[in-house]
Amino acid sequence: MLTEYDFSDAVRGKYAERFAEGSNVIVLDADVAKVFNDAAAVNSALRLLAESARSSEKAS
Repeated sequence: MLTEYDFSDAVRGKYAERFAEGSNVIVLDADVAKVFNDAAAVNSALRLLAESARSSEKAS
């Protein structure tokens, strides 16, 4: 960290609660992350899986 940065008036965790309310962080294993480049790819795959699961439930 550069000496020119001044955090003397900083408040630790000032936005932590607000951040936690609006985020849902999922950590992918390295092998899975290699397959999915970004959040859009993960969401697309999960939506496809969810649709398949819903179709299977309706069929039973």
